[in-house]
Amino acid sequence: MIDGVIITPLLQIADERGKVMHMLKSSDPHFQEFGEIYFSCVFPDAVKAWHYHDKMVLNYAVPFGRIKFVLFDDRPESPTRGEVQELFLGEENYWLVTVPKRVWNGFKGVGTQMAVVANCASIPHDPTEIHRRDPRDEYFPYNWQLVHR
Repeated sequence: MIDGVIITPLLQIADERGKVMHMLKSSDPHFQEFGEIYFSCVFPDAVKAWHYHDKMVLNYAVPFGRIKFVLFDDRPESPTRGEVQELFLGEENYWLVTVPKRVWNGFKGVGTQMAVVANCASIPHDPTEIHRRDPRDEYFPYNWQLVHR
């Protein structure tokens, strides 16, 4: 696992009417501060990558659909520098993934329906503190294509 990344199983409370899907509370030990909540929708096989933030801590959960979420650590001071972490998030793996500042990340829609990725960010969006690279950039030791194992 990449240093500083926190994976927290999330509570789902179901009954005959539907369910409640928890995400993040200010009393959670991994909560830092509130900036904004937004939803990113991704179609099957579409890739939204790569990016990292200088200041924003991300808190991702996928309440609908399924994604392949990938992180890459190139922080010079990190004990996990050079590592790639791959997670599959969705209703069957309903986790909160807390992504620290300066960790590259991105995701790909998997399955047959659009996925909804919720982010409870630590600060409001600021276009001056985000860094982006193409998903096919050879800097990253990762291939977004389906791998048959």
